Amino acid sequence: MPDSLIIQDLYIYPIKSLGGIRLTEAKVEERGFEYDRRWMLIDENGQFISQRTFPNMALLRVEIGTDSLSVYHISNPSELILIPFTEEGEEVSSVTVWDDDMPARLVNSQIDEWFSNALGMKVRLVKMPLSTERKVDPKYALNGESVSFADGMPYLLIGQESLADLNEKLEIPVPMNRFRPNIVFFGGEAFIEDSWSEIQIGEVDFQVVKPCARCVMTTVDQDTGTKAAEPLKTLATYRKVGKKVLFGQNVIALSSGIIKVGDKLKLQ
Repeated sequence: MPDSLIIQDLYIYPIKSLGGIRLTEAKVEERGFEYDRRWMLIDENGQFISQRTFPNMALLRVEIGTDSLSVYHISNPSELILIPFTEEGEEVSSVTVWDDDMPARLVNSQIDEWFSNALGMKVRLVKMPLSTERKVDPKYALNGESVSFADGMPYLLIGQESLADLNEKLEIPVPMNRFRPNIVFFGGEAFIEDSWSEIQIGEVDFQVVKPCARCVMTTVDQDTGTKAAEPLKTLATYRKVGKKVLFGQNVIALSSGIIKVGDKLKLQ
């Protein structure tokens, strides 16, 4: 066991499948970091949309202010839209993320119009109110936890050495943003996180519950919005278990609090 495992990066993705934000500290909540994936774009049927199908979503960047999000297209940063944290409109009876249906709230029609124009398709922005409880799969939940609009689990943890190991095998290295982690640490050997159970970061306890199965979203270049075969093709040669390609670990918070870049990660 290495002497020190240190938190290197913390990320949130306030609007599901849009650009991420690196934080120096983050507030740990049951359903994910504060503001992480609490908003989502849906189509006319209430289905979530993502970079898997619409890779150009990567080109919409999100910044976090004191009382609102701002969103802009990478090609035109000056034409941004503000989304107040407190803004909620009428309730949508149901929105869908994979196999889960849940109530959400529309934000407002002008914001919908901005996103529809930016993406070239009709979309609506919804927010997850606190009253919505989308439960983590009971196979993995420890205390009946809820999760945000994330694919299925509140947190994703990856070691920097795991990415370094992958990049040694790639012709063109990829950045960590392809994998959309919440917590990145350095120290230890590649894939050390695969063997972990309970961990502590700062004063907050977490449970590592299962490996993260990766999809074509990892093949979207976050700076150009274009897709290619890598890194999924190479990952599949040595990280495949059954039909799943695994990279990173899904994690549940056992307590709440603030964690910071530079905090030590300890095994419990």
